[in-house]
This record gives sequence, C-alpha cells and structure tokens, in this order.
Amino acid sequence: MVGPRPLLPAYLNRYTPTQARRHEVRPGITGLAQVRGRNSIDWETKFEYDVEYVDNRSLGLDARILFETVTTVLRRDGISAEGAVTMDEFRGEDGRSSS
Repeated sequence: MVGPRPLLPAYLNRYTPTQARRHEVRPGITGLAQVRGRNSIDWETKFEYDVEYVDNRSLGLDARILFETVTTVLRRDGISAEGAVTMDEFRGEDGRSSS
C-alpha cells in the first residue's frame, strides 16, 4: 500500500539514475511525496521524497504515511499543481516539468 506511486511507462527512459532508485521498492497507492505535497510539488522534489522513502522504509514510516494520507485526503491538500488539472508531464532532465 505504501511506496512511490507508479508513473507512466513512457517516463522510464527519462529518469536519472538517482530518480530510477524509486523502483527499488514496490509501488504503492500513497507515499512520502503524496503526504508532503502531492501534485503541488515539482517533479524533482517528488523524486527526492521517493528516494528518501527507499532509503528509510520501515513499518513505522509506513504507518506514519498511512496516517498522514488520511489527513491529506480529508484536507484535500495538493490535489493539483498550479494551473494544471493534476500535474504537468514529467519531461526528464533532473525532474523538471514542461512548464
């Protein structure tokens, strides 16, 4: 249930080696990036949170993320990026989007 959210397969060749580390764990429906900003944070930050999860995963962290997910959903925090329905397309090059 907890882990980096899966992204489009078309993005696979756009990851830096560090960003690709998000695939070292199974994907989930919620993760650090979702509770720390969701779609309102930039791609680079989102990948940093994904790798932070990979480096620090534990049952305690998973429990904290699940708790924070409930709070984030109820508050409707970070549903969309500014000026976008959800999030701009990931273009690669250190996580920058197509703004």
